[in-house]
Amino acid sequence: MVATKPPKNQVAEQSDVQSRSKDTILTPRFYTTDFEEMANMDVSSNEEELQAIIAEFKEDYNRHHFVRNDQFDGAWDHIQGEKRKVFVEFLERSCTAEFSGFLLYKELARKLKGRNPILAEGFDLMSRDEARHAGFLNKAMSDFDLQLDLGFLTKSKDYTFFKPKFIFYATYLSEKIGYWRYITIFRHLEQNPEDTIYPIFNFFDNWCQDENRHGDFFAAMMKSQPQFLNDLKARLWCRFFLLSVFATMYLNDIQRKAFYASLGLDAREYDIEVIKKTNASAGRLFPVVLDVEHPQFFAQLDECTKHTAAISEISNSGQNKVLQTLRKIPHITAIGSKLINLYFIKTIRTDNETEVVR
Repeated sequence: MVATKPPKNQVAEQSDVQSRSKDTILTPRFYTTDFEEMANMDVSSNEEELQAIIAEFKEDYNRHHFVRNDQFDGAWDHIQGEKRKVFVEFLERSCTAEFSGFLLYKELARKLKGRNPILAEGFDLMSRDEARHAGFLNKAMSDFDLQLDLGFLTKSKDYTFFKPKFIFYATYLSEKIGYWRYITIFRHLEQNPEDTIYPIFNFFDNWCQDENRHGDFFAAMMKSQPQFLNDLKARLWCRFFLLSVFATMYLNDIQRKAFYASLGLDAREYDIEVIKKTNASAGRLFPVVLDVEHPQFFAQLDECTKHTAAISEISNSGQNKVLQTLRKIPHITAIGSKLINLYFIKTIRTDNETEVVR
């Protein structure tokens, strides 16, 4: 997709969107992995479940879903000022994240074709879904005379290397948390239609089912590799990725609370609900989950948000870069310390019958 030249009165707005696209630790990332290891992965122990999910992918329940209709006619005219700014940022970040998923899945499908046909087919079908999501979001951006140049984005972004098992942990959680994020917003707006500021949210019910099915595919892959789930090392990595995904979402969303407020949502309450639901979902697969009911869990994340806000304020201060870095160090250290404290809160075991995940 090629970025279109905006009208003159939109040039400043496009520049603002591009400036917000700069990489930080909290921005959507593009990933690559060890394709050789993935190609040699034996998934035969759980082939039946994988084939069942692939059959569901092939049904393509959403093939006619992402079609714009007359709901969109002039639906953006009333979104102005700060509300417009935060909404466009939401579209841009969401589109980048979906496109990142498309690139990873498409490349996996290409590299595994003829070598690991089950995984290749699953990744190819998931890439189809992610492409639809990204295209739908990019089309929504064009309503605001903006569009992401996805081709340029492909070439300009740095790629983060993750070993396959880390791709599994992170992407499983990303897809499951995506499901709970979308369905929570949809259910809220279903009950409060006056807060539906733009028609894209009416598509979230079916949309989130794609996320859920993708998560199920990654769960089935992990079940075929029991070493990713059944020992101490696996429990430590599950704990790490749960905390990483939850903390990243929490810090991101609290920074963007104005967007959630425009939907009639409190960002903190929304995140707490999504985190608890995702944690419970992960308990059906992971050997441990986090104790998100611990009194320090969200209290420590709240402290992290204060330091994140301070870092953002320093970045926007216009001071010398060296001085900015020195001023940020105490806040970065504080965030790291609090996340370490959270990591060592006792987890809840889900791989035995004596403890139950709420």
